[in-house]
Amino acid sequence: MAWDKQKNRNDYSTASVSSGEGTGNLKKLNLSMLILALALGTFSIGIGEFAVMSLLPNFAKGLHISIPDAGNVISAYALGVVIGAPIIAIGGAWQSRRHLLIGMMLLFMLGNTASALAPNYHWMLLFRFISGLPHGAFFGISMLVAAAQVPFEQRSRVIGRVFFGLTLSTLFGVPIVTAFGQYLGWRWGFGSVAILATITFILIIIYCPYDAPNKDESPLSEVKSMGRIQIWLTLLIAAIGFGGMFTIYSYIGATLTEVTHISPHLEPMVLFIFGSGMVLGNIIASWFADKSLLPTIGGLLIWSILSELLFFFVAGNIWLLTIDVFLIGGGVALSPLLQTRLMDVAGKAQTLAASLNHSAFNIANAIGPFLGGEAIRAGFGYQSTGWVGALLAAGGLAFFLISIMIDSRHNKIKA
Repeated sequence: MAWDKQKNRNDYSTASVSSGEGTGNLKKLNLSMLILALALGTFSIGIGEFAVMSLLPNFAKGLHISIPDAGNVISAYALGVVIGAPIIAIGGAWQSRRHLLIGMMLLFMLGNTASALAPNYHWMLLFRFISGLPHGAFFGISMLVAAAQVPFEQRSRVIGRVFFGLTLSTLFGVPIVTAFGQYLGWRWGFGSVAILATITFILIIIYCPYDAPNKDESPLSEVKSMGRIQIWLTLLIAAIGFGGMFTIYSYIGATLTEVTHISPHLEPMVLFIFGSGMVLGNIIASWFADKSLLPTIGGLLIWSILSELLFFFVAGNIWLLTIDVFLIGGGVALSPLLQTRLMDVAGKAQTLAASLNHSAFNIANAIGPFLGGEAIRAGFGYQSTGWVGALLAAGGLAFFLISIMIDSRHNKIKA
């Protein structure tokens, strides 16, 4: 795809250091600390989203509610993510990105603190909804801020480093916080997330560079620019294509016990292997994406189709299944790459499009488990999540190919 790189850089890069130095001259130490702060934020949010699933039986018992009712607490958080992303992005279009990051992490910190102190089920629903509000917008804006600090050709790598916090949360953070919450009480699980959010809040205040609000951005310009077809195609790739991973991940525990027939005590090891695939895939794919973004996205979608389809055939063998789970985890690198793609196609809707990216992944988190559950209920078995996931990944690839064809046609007309 041919595009004016400088124009795209100007679209998403609005930050400037208060001393007057260009963002490219930001001292390496300060840049490293900024990336650390933002990655710690995605780490905290990742734990806040996934650890609550592990602690679900614990807080259900503590609040004297049923497991299905406790599941509504997870849904309340997801609803907050989907609603909060566009509201914060549109409302904060003419605000400093630094101030937005500080405000969002403060809200996340308060939401999790309140969750740890929730007196009953209904208050817990409200507090989890509030905790979810800054989720999508924080991911999007933090990656825009990180990308603005480096040369254009290094965007994917620095975005990958911010996203690295989320991958580490699934690898280490969630198991540790889950154990913490199980031994000391579920309230400490939410409390530990609030502590991490507080540290992130302080680091952002110290290391995030001051930036003037972009006068060219406004709620109206953000909404108008969202009419671009390429924005919606990129979001559809995320919402559909990424659903395959969630289909398999949601039922991996049941697959291991009912199909693979392993001891429940070995399940965390398989999940650790999955997280290892996420980490390695994120590092490798980000490097390739800075060389050639679109082929890397297409390659990852094909990778996801094949690895998820393979799951159907190897579910009964623990050794082959473990290898395949590692390969499926590598496909998670699609998320930061689509974030980079949105920067290239969003125009004046940088903040809104970036924030909606993670909302799209939460839609995938809803679609995948639902379709996988329907296949299981229809009698196809837990291993059927493999071909359901492969079909969803194929759907994402179809939207990607449509996007490429539109780009190609546009470039021919322009030439």
